[in-house]
Amino acid sequence: QVQLVESGGGLVQAGGSLRLSCAASGRTFNGYNMAMGWFRQAPGKERDFVASIYYSGDATRYAESVKGRFTISRDNAKNMLYLQMNSLKPEDTAVYYCAARPVSAPEFKYWGQGTQVTVTS
Repeated sequence: QVQLVESGGGLVQAGGSLRLSCAASGRTFNGYNMAMGWFRQAPGKERDFVASIYYSGDATRYAESVKGRFTISRDNAKNMLYLQMNSLKPEDTAVYYCAARPVSAPEFKYWGQGTQVTVTS
C-alpha cells in the first residue's frame, strides 16, 4: 500500500550537517492521514525513536538526544518527509529509517529500507 524510500545519508565529520529525505508513494497514501517519523538503529542496538511530525506539520516531537540539533519537516503536497541534522556527533551514527503511521493505527506501520549515516570524529 505504502512505499517509503529514504535518501541523503552519507559520511560526515563531527560537527557537520546532513539532510535526509523520505519519498512516500502508493495509491492509498494520503499525507493528511499519516503521522510521519524518523527512527535510527546503531550496530548491536535496538531501533530508537528520533523525531515525529503530525499530519499538518504543526506538532513535532524529538528525542532528547537530538533536540536542538535535528529538525523534522514535511511537504504533504509532494509526499515528502525531511530530517535536517546539524552539529552531528559520532553517537548519531546509525541506519536511519523513515516511518508512517495511519491515523487509524496506534503504532508506526510502514517503514523504509533505511539510509546509512556515519559521523567520524
